[in-house]
Amino acid sequence: MSVLANTKYVSGHSDLMQGAVVLGDSGLARAFDATYDGLGLCVGADDAYLALRGLRTLGVRMNQHGRNALHLAQRLQRLPQVSRVYCPALPDDPGHALWKRDFRGTNGLLSLEFEGFDMAQIEAVANALQLFSIGASWGGYESLALPTPGEKLKFQASWNGAAGVLRLHVGLEHPDDLFDDLCQALDLVTSTPSTRISLRK
Repeated sequence: MSVLANTKYVSGHSDLMQGAVVLGDSGLARAFDATYDGLGLCVGADDAYLALRGLRTLGVRMNQHGRNALHLAQRLQRLPQVSRVYCPALPDDPGHALWKRDFRGTNGLLSLEFEGFDMAQIEAVANALQLFSIGASWGGYESLALPTPGEKLKFQASWNGAAGVLRLHVGLEHPDDLFDDLCQALDLVTSTPSTRISLRK
């Protein structure tokens, strides 16, 4: 059984509230259908239209999201301010073997951990971005950023106790433009005396 948020990549435009349950067991599917019908639930016509609209371009969009995110992740790895890029499609990511076993592609999500940054600095980077909006409605065509404190990540097996990360949803904009935007935001934060950090060699 898989529970999907159609609000994300299926919609592709951040304008739909809908979910889906996918069942591989026919008996369970019949029981679920009967319960669904008994509760009088249904999908609105407008929501169904928006989901179908998104499905028509889902394959093309997912391929582009994945290419953009991987391109951006590879470039961000080389920045001295970035201590780690969380992206299982990267060969040196701890989850890469599992990703390679179970997936045929990637999506637009990645997270950045910065060298010596506290949460105020991470938030300052997010606020300085010009092409990324701040938000968590992943899956749309636009790029989003969300500062996330470390206490929300403690349940992650790979978490190392850093102050937090900047979570990114990489949209359909040109990845070089997104990279330049992240660089200018980092430069702005690290060149301010109150937020200056020591850069890695």
